[in-house]
Amino acid sequence: MNFPILSIILLLPAVGAAIIIAFPWLQLRGIRMVALAFTLVPLALALTLYILWSTGDIGFADLEEKRQWIPSINAFYHLGVDGLSLPMVLLTTLLGSLAVLVSWKVPTRQREYFAWLLVLETGILGVFTSLDLLLFFLFWEVELIPMYMLISIWGTGRREYSAIKFVTYTLLGSALMLTGILALYFSTGSFSMLELANLSSASLTRQVLPLSTIFLLIFAAFAIKLPMFPFHTWLPDAHTDAPTAVSVILAGVLLKMGGYGMIRILVGIFPQQARDFAPLAVALAVVSVLYGAAVTLRQTDLKRLIAYSSVSHMGYVLLGIFALTPTSLTGATLQMFSHGLVTGLLFALVGLVYDKSHERDLRRLGGLARQMPIIAVVFSVAGLASLGLPGTSGFAAEFTTFVGSFTSPNVDDIKIYTLLGMLGIVVTAGYILWMLQRAFYGPPQEKFGDVPDASLLERVPIFTLMVAAVLVGVLPMLLTDVIREAPVIARVGDVLALWPR
Repeated sequence: MNFPILSIILLLPAVGAAIIIAFPWLQLRGIRMVALAFTLVPLALALTLYILWSTGDIGFADLEEKRQWIPSINAFYHLGVDGLSLPMVLLTTLLGSLAVLVSWKVPTRQREYFAWLLVLETGILGVFTSLDLLLFFLFWEVELIPMYMLISIWGTGRREYSAIKFVTYTLLGSALMLTGILALYFSTGSFSMLELANLSSASLTRQVLPLSTIFLLIFAAFAIKLPMFPFHTWLPDAHTDAPTAVSVILAGVLLKMGGYGMIRILVGIFPQQARDFAPLAVALAVVSVLYGAAVTLRQTDLKRLIAYSSVSHMGYVLLGIFALTPTSLTGATLQMFSHGLVTGLLFALVGLVYDKSHERDLRRLGGLARQMPIIAVVFSVAGLASLGLPGTSGFAAEFTTFVGSFTSPNVDDIKIYTLLGMLGIVVTAGYILWMLQRAFYGPPQEKFGDVPDASLLERVPIFTLMVAAVLVGVLPMLLTDVIREAPVIARVGDVLALWPR
Protein backbone atom coordinates (compact mmCIF):
# COMPACT_ATOMS: atom_id res chain seq x y z
CA MET A 1 0.00 0.00 0.00
CA ASN A 2 1.37 3.37 -0.98
CA PHE A 3 1.99 6.07 1.60
CA PRO A 4 -1.29 8.05 1.64
CA ILE A 5 0.23 11.37 0.60
CA LEU A 6 -2.86 12.37 -1.38
CA SER A 7 -5.11 11.70 1.60
CA ILE A 8 -2.84 13.85 3.74
CA ILE A 9 -3.01 16.74 1.25
CA LEU A 10 -6.77 16.27 0.97
CA LEU A 11 -7.60 16.04 4.66
CA LEU A 12 -5.12 18.42 6.29
CA PRO A 13 -7.28 21.54 5.70
CA ALA A 14 -10.29 19.72 7.22
CA VAL A 15 -8.15 18.70 10.21
CA GLY A 16 -7.14 22.34 10.61
CA ALA A 17 -10.81 23.34 10.58
CA ALA A 18 -11.57 20.74 13.25
CA ILE A 19 -8.76 22.05 15.46
CA ILE A 20 -10.00 25.63 15.13
CA ILE A 21 -13.51 24.59 16.21
CA ALA A 22 -12.49 22.03 18.84
CA PHE A 23 -10.20 24.33 20.81
CA PRO A 24 -12.29 27.38 21.77
CA TRP A 25 -9.45 28.89 23.83
CA LEU A 26 -7.50 29.60 20.65
CA GLN A 27 -7.21 33.34 20.27
CA LEU A 28 -7.35 35.16 16.94
CA ARG A 29 -3.60 34.90 16.36
CA GLY A 30 -3.71 31.16 17.04
CA ILE A 31 -6.68 30.69 14.70
CA ARG A 32 -4.85 32.49 11.92
CA MET A 33 -1.66 30.49 12.43
CA VAL A 34 -3.50 27.15 12.46
CA ALA A 35 -5.32 28.07 9.24
CA LEU A 36 -2.09 29.18 7.59
CA ALA A 37 -0.13 26.10 8.70
CA PHE A 38 -2.82 23.66 7.55
CA THR A 39 -2.86 25.25 4.09
CA LEU A 40 0.88 25.81 3.68
CA VAL A 41 1.76 22.17 4.42
CA PRO A 42 -0.56 20.83 1.66
CA LEU A 43 0.94 23.45 -0.67
CA ALA A 44 4.47 22.30 0.14
CA LEU A 45 3.49 18.65 -0.37
CA ALA A 46 1.67 19.40 -3.65
CA LEU A 47 4.64 21.40 -4.96
CA THR A 48 7.01 18.58 -4.02
CA LEU A 49 4.83 16.03 -5.80
CA TYR A 50 4.65 18.24 -8.87
CA ILE A 51 8.42 18.63 -9.05
CA LEU A 52 9.00 14.89 -8.58
CA TRP A 53 6.32 14.10 -11.17
CA SER A 54 7.74 16.51 -13.75
CA THR A 55 11.23 15.01 -13.34
CA GLY A 56 9.88 11.46 -13.71
CA ASP A 57 10.80 10.37 -10.19
CA ILE A 58 7.22 9.40 -9.34
CA GLY A 59 4.16 8.44 -11.35
CA PHE A 60 0.53 7.46 -11.03
CA ALA A 61 1.26 4.06 -9.48
CA ASP A 62 3.32 5.67 -6.70
CA LEU A 63 0.47 7.88 -5.54
CA GLU A 64 -2.71 5.88 -6.20
CA GLU A 65 -4.80 5.04 -3.14
CA LYS A 66 -7.65 2.54 -3.34
CA ARG A 67 -9.61 1.10 -0.43
CA GLN A 68 -13.05 -0.41 -0.11
CA TRP A 69 -15.64 2.16 0.85
CA ILE A 70 -19.13 0.74 0.22
CA PRO A 71 -18.57 -2.89 -0.85
CA SER A 72 -22.26 -3.61 -1.46
CA ILE A 73 -22.35 -1.22 -4.41
CA ASN A 74 -18.72 -1.59 -5.53
CA ALA A 75 -17.76 1.94 -4.47
CA PHE A 76 -14.17 2.69 -3.45
CA TYR A 77 -12.22 5.40 -1.70
CA HIS A 78 -10.03 5.80 -4.77
CA LEU A 79 -7.62 8.71 -5.12
CA GLY A 80 -5.04 9.43 -7.80
CA VAL A 81 -3.51 12.21 -9.83
CA ASP A 82 -2.06 12.55 -13.31
CA GLY A 83 -0.98 15.37 -15.59
CA LEU A 84 -4.53 16.74 -15.70
CA SER A 85 -5.34 16.77 -11.98
CA LEU A 86 -1.92 17.49 -10.45
CA PRO A 87 -1.77 21.11 -11.75
CA MET A 88 -5.27 21.67 -10.35
CA VAL A 89 -4.22 20.29 -6.96
CA LEU A 90 -1.20 22.62 -6.98
CA LEU A 91 -3.39 25.60 -7.93
CA THR A 92 -5.93 24.79 -5.21
CA THR A 93 -3.36 24.51 -2.44
CA LEU A 94 -1.63 27.70 -3.62
CA LEU A 95 -4.82 29.76 -3.67
CA GLY A 96 -6.01 28.15 -0.44
CA SER A 97 -2.95 29.35 1.46
CA LEU A 98 -3.05 32.80 -0.14
CA ALA A 99 -6.77 33.08 0.68
CA VAL A 100 -5.87 32.74 4.35
CA LEU A 101 -3.45 35.66 4.04
CA VAL A 102 -6.05 37.70 2.14
CA SER A 103 -8.47 37.01 5.02
CA TRP A 104 -6.00 38.01 7.74
CA LYS A 105 -8.09 41.03 8.78
CA VAL A 106 -11.57 39.50 8.46
CA PRO A 107 -13.54 41.61 10.98
CA THR A 108 -16.07 39.24 12.58
CA ARG A 109 -16.55 35.58 13.59
CA GLN A 110 -13.01 34.69 12.60
CA ARG A 111 -13.14 31.17 14.07
CA GLU A 112 -16.06 30.06 11.92
CA TYR A 113 -14.76 31.93 8.88
CA PHE A 114 -11.38 30.19 8.78
CA ALA A 115 -12.95 26.81 9.56
CA TRP A 116 -15.35 27.09 6.61
CA LEU A 117 -12.51 28.30 4.37
CA LEU A 118 -10.46 25.20 5.20
CA VAL A 119 -13.41 22.84 4.67
CA LEU A 120 -13.96 24.48 1.28
CA GLU A 121 -10.38 23.68 0.28
CA THR A 122 -10.82 20.02 1.23
CA GLY A 123 -14.00 19.76 -0.86
CA ILE A 124 -12.31 21.18 -3.95
CA LEU A 125 -9.22 19.01 -3.53
CA GLY A 126 -11.48 15.96 -3.29
CA VAL A 127 -12.99 16.73 -6.70
CA PHE A 128 -9.54 16.91 -8.32
CA THR A 129 -8.20 13.71 -6.73
CA SER A 130 -11.22 11.34 -6.80
CA LEU A 131 -11.20 8.47 -9.27
CA ASP A 132 -14.53 7.02 -8.13
CA LEU A 133 -17.63 8.74 -9.48
CA LEU A 134 -19.57 8.44 -6.22
CA LEU A 135 -16.64 9.87 -4.24
CA PHE A 136 -16.29 12.61 -6.86
CA PHE A 137 -19.96 13.50 -6.41
CA LEU A 138 -19.61 13.54 -2.62
CA PHE A 139 -16.79 16.09 -2.74
CA TRP A 140 -18.65 18.05 -5.44
CA GLU A 141 -21.43 18.52 -2.91
CA VAL A 142 -19.16 19.16 0.10
CA GLU A 143 -18.05 22.54 -1.23
CA LEU A 144 -21.64 23.82 -1.34
CA ILE A 145 -22.11 24.28 2.40
CA PRO A 146 -18.94 26.28 3.16
CA MET A 147 -19.42 28.43 0.06
CA TYR A 148 -22.99 29.21 1.08
CA MET A 149 -21.92 30.10 4.62
CA LEU A 150 -18.98 32.25 3.53
CA ILE A 151 -21.07 34.31 1.12
CA SER A 152 -24.23 34.63 3.22
CA ILE A 153 -22.48 35.54 6.51
CA TRP A 154 -19.35 37.44 5.50
CA GLY A 155 -20.46 38.81 2.14
CA THR A 156 -21.80 42.24 1.29
CA GLY A 157 -24.80 43.63 -0.60
CA ARG A 158 -27.46 41.05 -1.39
CA ARG A 159 -25.37 38.30 0.15
CA GLU A 160 -28.23 35.97 1.16
CA TYR A 161 -29.78 36.23 -2.30
CA SER A 162 -26.46 35.57 -4.03
CA ALA A 163 -25.64 32.61 -1.77
CA ILE A 164 -29.04 30.98 -2.32
CA LYS A 165 -28.82 31.60 -6.07
CA PHE A 166 -25.42 29.90 -6.16
CA VAL A 167 -26.70 26.90 -4.19
CA THR A 168 -29.88 26.61 -6.27
CA TYR A 169 -28.00 26.55 -9.57
CA THR A 170 -25.42 24.10 -8.27
CA LEU A 171 -27.98 21.78 -6.69
CA LEU A 172 -29.91 21.66 -9.97
CA GLY A 173 -26.73 20.65 -11.76
CA SER A 174 -25.89 18.15 -9.02
CA ALA A 175 -29.29 16.46 -9.33
CA LEU A 176 -28.75 16.02 -13.07
CA MET A 177 -25.20 14.75 -12.49
CA LEU A 178 -26.32 12.21 -9.89
CA THR A 179 -28.99 10.94 -12.27
CA GLY A 180 -26.36 10.48 -14.96
CA ILE A 181 -23.90 8.80 -12.59
CA LEU A 182 -26.52 6.36 -11.33
CA ALA A 183 -27.69 5.57 -14.87
CA LEU A 184 -24.06 4.87 -15.82
CA TYR A 185 -23.60 2.69 -12.74
CA PHE A 186 -26.74 0.65 -13.43
CA SER A 187 -25.55 0.20 -17.01
CA THR A 188 -21.99 -0.87 -16.10
CA GLY A 189 -21.93 -1.91 -12.44
CA SER A 190 -18.95 0.36 -11.79
CA PHE A 191 -18.18 3.81 -10.39
CA SER A 192 -14.49 3.61 -11.30
CA MET A 193 -13.41 6.33 -13.72
CA LEU A 194 -10.48 4.19 -14.84
CA GLU A 195 -12.68 1.17 -15.62
CA LEU A 196 -15.36 3.25 -17.31
CA ALA A 197 -12.77 4.99 -19.52
CA ASN A 198 -11.83 1.60 -20.95
CA LEU A 199 -15.36 0.32 -21.48
CA SER A 200 -17.00 0.27 -24.90
CA SER A 201 -20.70 0.42 -25.65
CA ALA A 202 -20.65 -3.34 -26.17
CA SER A 203 -19.49 -3.79 -22.55
CA LEU A 204 -22.67 -2.39 -21.03
CA THR A 205 -24.50 -4.97 -18.94
CA ARG A 206 -27.82 -3.22 -19.57
CA GLN A 207 -28.46 0.25 -20.87
CA VAL A 208 -30.73 2.16 -18.49
CA LEU A 209 -30.52 5.37 -20.54
CA PRO A 210 -28.90 6.10 -23.89
CA LEU A 211 -25.27 7.13 -23.43
CA SER A 212 -26.00 10.43 -25.16
CA THR A 213 -28.64 11.20 -22.51
CA ILE A 214 -26.25 10.32 -19.68
CA PHE A 215 -23.63 12.52 -21.32
CA LEU A 216 -26.02 15.50 -21.47
CA LEU A 217 -27.13 15.06 -17.84
CA ILE A 218 -23.55 15.20 -16.60
CA PHE A 219 -22.60 17.92 -19.08
CA ALA A 220 -25.34 20.20 -17.71
CA ALA A 221 -23.82 20.07 -14.21
CA PHE A 222 -20.37 20.95 -15.50
CA ALA A 223 -21.73 23.69 -17.78
CA ILE A 224 -23.38 25.40 -14.80
CA LYS A 225 -20.18 25.31 -12.76
CA LEU A 226 -17.90 26.40 -15.64
CA PRO A 227 -20.06 28.66 -16.15
CA MET A 228 -21.29 28.45 -19.75
CA PHE A 229 -23.81 30.78 -21.37
CA PRO A 230 -26.76 30.72 -20.64
CA PHE A 231 -26.11 29.05 -17.24
CA HIS A 232 -23.81 31.81 -16.03
CA THR A 233 -26.14 34.22 -14.26
CA TRP A 234 -25.30 32.99 -10.73
CA LEU A 235 -21.64 33.96 -11.14
CA PRO A 236 -21.71 37.81 -11.19
CA ASP A 237 -23.95 37.94 -8.11
CA ALA A 238 -21.84 35.44 -6.18
CA HIS A 239 -18.62 37.28 -7.04
CA THR A 240 -19.99 40.73 -6.34
CA ASP A 241 -21.30 39.88 -2.88
CA ALA A 242 -18.68 37.35 -1.72
CA PRO A 243 -15.80 38.38 0.57
CA THR A 244 -12.49 38.91 -1.22
CA ALA A 245 -10.86 35.58 -0.33
CA VAL A 246 -13.98 33.67 -1.37
CA SER A 247 -13.98 35.45 -4.73
CA VAL A 248 -10.33 34.40 -5.12
CA ILE A 249 -11.23 30.74 -4.48
CA LEU A 250 -14.43 30.91 -6.52
CA ALA A 251 -12.76 32.33 -9.62
CA GLY A 252 -9.45 30.58 -9.06
CA VAL A 253 -10.48 26.96 -8.63
CA LEU A 254 -14.22 26.48 -8.13
CA LEU A 255 -15.03 27.26 -11.76
CA LYS A 256 -12.26 24.87 -12.83
CA MET A 257 -14.22 21.96 -11.38
CA GLY A 258 -16.54 22.24 -14.38
CA GLY A 259 -13.76 22.24 -16.99
CA TYR A 260 -11.89 19.47 -15.18
CA GLY A 261 -15.01 17.32 -15.04
CA MET A 262 -15.64 17.80 -18.75
CA ILE A 263 -12.16 16.53 -19.61
CA ARG A 264 -11.90 13.77 -17.00
CA ILE A 265 -15.43 12.36 -17.29
CA LEU A 266 -17.06 13.52 -20.51
CA VAL A 267 -14.07 13.25 -22.84
CA GLY A 268 -12.52 10.36 -20.89
CA ILE A 269 -15.61 8.16 -20.62
CA PHE A 270 -17.84 9.37 -23.49
CA PRO A 271 -15.49 10.14 -26.42
CA GLN A 272 -18.07 9.32 -29.10
CA GLN A 273 -20.79 11.40 -27.46
CA ALA A 274 -18.30 14.24 -26.89
CA ARG A 275 -17.54 14.40 -30.60
CA ASP A 276 -21.21 14.16 -31.53
CA PHE A 277 -21.98 17.09 -29.23
CA ALA A 278 -18.82 19.05 -30.07
CA PRO A 279 -20.31 21.36 -32.77
CA LEU A 280 -22.97 22.69 -30.38
CA ALA A 281 -20.50 22.96 -27.47
CA VAL A 282 -18.02 24.89 -29.62
CA ALA A 283 -20.75 27.27 -30.77
CA LEU A 284 -21.80 27.86 -27.16
CA ALA A 285 -18.14 28.44 -26.27
CA VAL A 286 -17.86 31.23 -28.84
CA VAL A 287 -21.12 32.76 -27.61
CA SER A 288 -19.77 32.67 -24.04
CA VAL A 289 -16.53 34.35 -25.13
CA LEU A 290 -18.17 37.17 -27.09
CA TYR A 291 -21.20 37.66 -24.84
CA GLY A 292 -19.09 37.69 -21.68
CA ALA A 293 -16.66 40.19 -23.19
CA ALA A 294 -19.44 42.45 -24.50
CA VAL A 295 -21.31 42.51 -21.17
CA THR A 296 -18.04 43.17 -19.33
CA LEU A 297 -17.66 46.40 -21.31
CA ARG A 298 -20.85 47.71 -19.71
CA GLN A 299 -19.85 47.09 -16.09
CA THR A 300 -18.87 49.88 -13.72
CA ASP A 301 -18.41 47.78 -10.56
CA LEU A 302 -14.87 46.37 -10.44
CA LYS A 303 -15.87 42.99 -9.01
CA ARG A 304 -18.76 42.57 -11.44
CA LEU A 305 -16.50 43.50 -14.33
CA ILE A 306 -13.98 40.79 -13.47
CA ALA A 307 -16.80 38.30 -12.83
CA TYR A 308 -18.22 38.75 -16.33
CA SER A 309 -14.71 38.55 -17.77
CA SER A 310 -14.54 35.05 -16.26
CA VAL A 311 -17.54 34.01 -18.36
CA SER A 312 -15.59 35.10 -21.44
CA HIS A 313 -12.30 33.50 -20.47
CA MET A 314 -13.86 30.20 -19.44
CA GLY A 315 -15.39 30.11 -22.92
CA TYR A 316 -11.85 29.52 -24.19
CA VAL A 317 -11.69 26.48 -21.93
CA LEU A 318 -14.91 25.11 -23.42
CA LEU A 319 -13.62 25.75 -26.94
CA GLY A 320 -10.37 23.91 -26.25
CA ILE A 321 -12.11 20.95 -24.64
CA PHE A 322 -14.56 20.28 -27.45
CA ALA A 323 -12.09 20.90 -30.25
CA LEU A 324 -10.96 17.47 -29.02
CA THR A 325 -7.29 17.50 -29.98
CA PRO A 326 -4.39 16.84 -27.58
CA THR A 327 -3.09 20.37 -28.18
CA SER A 328 -6.46 22.06 -27.58
CA LEU A 329 -7.05 20.03 -24.42
CA THR A 330 -3.58 20.95 -23.19
CA GLY A 331 -4.38 24.59 -23.92
CA ALA A 332 -7.73 24.35 -22.12
CA THR A 333 -6.05 22.92 -19.02
CA LEU A 334 -3.35 25.57 -19.15
CA GLN A 335 -6.08 28.21 -19.54
CA MET A 336 -7.76 26.91 -16.39
CA PHE A 337 -4.49 27.20 -14.47
CA SER A 338 -3.70 30.63 -15.91
CA HIS A 339 -7.20 31.95 -15.27
CA GLY A 340 -6.94 30.75 -11.68
CA LEU A 341 -3.74 32.72 -11.15
CA VAL A 342 -4.73 35.89 -12.99
CA THR A 343 -8.36 36.22 -11.91
CA GLY A 344 -7.51 35.23 -8.36
CA LEU A 345 -4.94 38.04 -8.42
CA LEU A 346 -7.44 40.52 -9.86
CA PHE A 347 -10.01 39.78 -7.16
CA ALA A 348 -7.36 40.08 -4.44
CA LEU A 349 -6.39 43.48 -5.86
CA VAL A 350 -10.00 44.65 -6.09
CA GLY A 351 -10.38 43.71 -2.44
CA LEU A 352 -7.38 45.84 -1.54
CA VAL A 353 -8.67 48.82 -3.53
CA TYR A 354 -12.06 48.58 -1.86
CA ASP A 355 -10.68 48.09 1.66
CA LYS A 356 -8.51 51.20 1.33
CA SER A 357 -10.71 53.52 -0.74
CA HIS A 358 -14.15 52.07 0.21
CA GLU A 359 -15.08 52.36 -3.44
CA ARG A 360 -15.52 49.88 -6.32
CA ASP A 361 -17.47 52.03 -8.76
CA LEU A 362 -15.26 53.01 -11.70
CA ARG A 363 -17.27 56.20 -12.12
CA ARG A 364 -16.04 57.40 -8.74
CA LEU A 365 -12.47 56.10 -8.89
CA GLY A 366 -9.46 57.71 -10.57
CA GLY A 367 -5.88 58.74 -10.05
CA LEU A 368 -5.12 55.98 -7.54
CA ALA A 369 -1.70 55.22 -9.03
CA ARG A 370 -0.19 58.12 -7.10
CA GLN A 371 -1.59 56.95 -3.75
CA MET A 372 -1.07 53.19 -4.25
CA PRO A 373 1.70 52.67 -6.83
CA ILE A 374 2.41 49.05 -5.89
CA ILE A 375 -1.23 48.03 -6.25
CA ALA A 376 -1.44 49.98 -9.52
CA VAL A 377 1.62 48.23 -11.00
CA VAL A 378 0.49 44.74 -9.97
CA PHE A 379 -3.05 45.48 -11.18
CA SER A 380 -1.61 46.54 -14.54
CA VAL A 381 0.44 43.34 -14.84
CA ALA A 382 -2.61 41.25 -13.93
CA GLY A 383 -4.73 43.13 -16.47
CA LEU A 384 -2.16 42.60 -19.21
CA ALA A 385 -2.01 38.89 -18.35
CA SER A 386 -5.79 38.74 -18.58
CA LEU A 387 -5.80 40.22 -22.07
CA GLY A 388 -3.10 37.76 -23.15
CA LEU A 389 0.07 39.85 -23.37
CA PRO A 390 3.06 37.74 -24.57
CA GLY A 391 5.25 36.80 -21.64
CA THR A 392 2.29 36.11 -19.35
CA SER A 393 0.37 32.93 -18.66
CA GLY A 394 -2.69 34.29 -20.47
CA PHE A 395 -0.87 34.42 -23.78
CA ALA A 396 0.61 30.93 -23.47
CA ALA A 397 -2.77 29.43 -22.58
CA GLU A 398 -4.82 31.21 -25.24
CA PHE A 399 -2.25 30.66 -27.99
CA THR A 400 -2.08 26.92 -27.27
CA THR A 401 -5.86 26.67 -27.16
CA PHE A 402 -6.32 28.53 -30.46
CA VAL A 403 -3.65 26.52 -32.27
CA GLY A 404 -5.13 23.23 -31.08
CA SER A 405 -8.66 24.31 -31.94
CA PHE A 406 -7.88 25.81 -35.36
CA THR A 407 -6.35 22.54 -36.56
CA SER A 408 -9.03 20.24 -35.13
CA PRO A 409 -10.49 17.68 -37.56
CA ASN A 410 -13.39 16.89 -35.23
CA VAL A 411 -15.71 19.88 -35.80
CA ASP A 412 -16.89 21.29 -39.11
CA ASP A 413 -16.07 24.98 -39.61
CA ILE A 414 -13.85 24.93 -36.52
CA LYS A 415 -11.58 27.53 -38.13
CA ILE A 416 -14.45 30.03 -38.25
CA TYR A 417 -15.38 29.34 -34.64
CA THR A 418 -11.78 29.77 -33.54
CA LEU A 419 -11.40 33.07 -35.38
CA LEU A 420 -14.63 34.34 -33.84
CA GLY A 421 -13.35 33.32 -30.43
CA MET A 422 -10.14 35.24 -31.02
CA LEU A 423 -12.19 38.43 -31.38
CA GLY A 424 -12.74 38.17 -27.66
CA ILE A 425 -9.09 39.13 -27.15
CA VAL A 426 -9.72 42.49 -28.83
CA VAL A 427 -12.72 43.22 -26.60
CA THR A 428 -10.78 42.03 -23.54
CA ALA A 429 -8.01 44.51 -24.32
CA GLY A 430 -10.62 47.25 -24.52
CA TYR A 431 -12.27 46.67 -21.15
CA ILE A 432 -8.99 45.92 -19.32
CA LEU A 433 -7.28 49.09 -20.53
CA TRP A 434 -10.45 51.11 -19.91
CA MET A 435 -10.65 49.73 -16.36
CA LEU A 436 -7.00 50.54 -15.60
CA GLN A 437 -7.31 54.05 -17.01
CA ARG A 438 -10.50 54.82 -15.07
CA ALA A 439 -9.28 53.44 -11.74
CA PHE A 440 -5.61 54.34 -11.56
CA TYR A 441 -4.72 57.02 -14.05
CA GLY A 442 -5.89 60.51 -14.83
CA PRO A 443 -5.84 63.40 -12.33
CA PRO A 444 -5.69 62.31 -8.64
CA GLN A 445 -8.80 62.96 -6.56
CA GLU A 446 -8.60 64.80 -3.28
CA LYS A 447 -10.86 62.34 -1.46
CA PHE A 448 -8.30 59.58 -2.04
CA GLY A 449 -5.37 61.68 -0.87
CA ASP A 450 -4.79 59.65 2.33
CA VAL A 451 -5.40 56.20 0.83
CA PRO A 452 -2.48 53.89 1.77
CA ASP A 453 -0.69 51.41 -0.49
CA ALA A 454 -0.46 47.65 0.10
CA SER A 455 1.11 46.68 3.42
CA LEU A 456 3.95 44.16 3.68
CA LEU A 457 1.54 41.32 4.49
CA GLU A 458 -0.80 42.29 1.66
CA ARG A 459 2.06 42.23 -0.83
CA VAL A 460 2.78 38.53 -0.23
CA PRO A 461 -0.29 37.08 -2.00
CA ILE A 462 -0.36 39.60 -4.85
CA PHE A 463 3.37 39.32 -5.57
CA THR A 464 3.20 35.52 -5.40
CA LEU A 465 0.39 35.33 -7.95
CA MET A 466 2.00 37.95 -10.20
CA VAL A 467 5.33 36.09 -10.26
CA ALA A 468 3.54 32.78 -10.92
CA ALA A 469 1.60 34.28 -13.86
CA VAL A 470 4.79 35.63 -15.41
CA LEU A 471 6.73 32.43 -14.73
CA VAL A 472 4.10 30.30 -16.49
CA GLY A 473 4.06 32.80 -19.37
CA VAL A 474 7.83 32.68 -19.82
CA LEU A 475 8.21 28.93 -19.16
CA PRO A 476 4.89 27.32 -20.10
CA MET A 477 6.62 23.96 -20.52
CA LEU A 478 6.69 23.72 -16.73
CA LEU A 479 3.00 22.90 -17.05
CA THR A 480 2.45 21.74 -20.62
CA ASP A 481 5.05 18.95 -20.39
CA VAL A 482 3.07 17.50 -17.50
CA ILE A 483 -0.45 18.22 -18.81
CA ARG A 484 0.02 16.67 -22.26
CA GLU A 485 1.07 13.34 -20.69
CA ALA A 486 -2.29 12.92 -18.94
CA PRO A 487 -3.83 9.71 -20.39
CA VAL A 488 -7.18 11.32 -21.27
CA ILE A 489 -5.34 14.02 -23.24
CA ALA A 490 -2.55 11.92 -24.75
CA ARG A 491 -4.88 9.29 -26.16
CA VAL A 492 -7.82 11.47 -27.24
CA GLY A 493 -6.77 11.40 -30.89
CA ASP A 494 -6.40 7.62 -30.93
CA VAL A 495 -9.70 7.06 -29.11
CA LEU A 496 -11.65 9.34 -31.42
CA ALA A 497 -10.12 7.57 -34.40
CA LEU A 498 -12.05 4.48 -33.29
CA TRP A 499 -15.31 6.35 -33.86
CA PRO A 500 -15.37 7.31 -37.56
CA ARG A 501 -17.63 10.25 -38.31
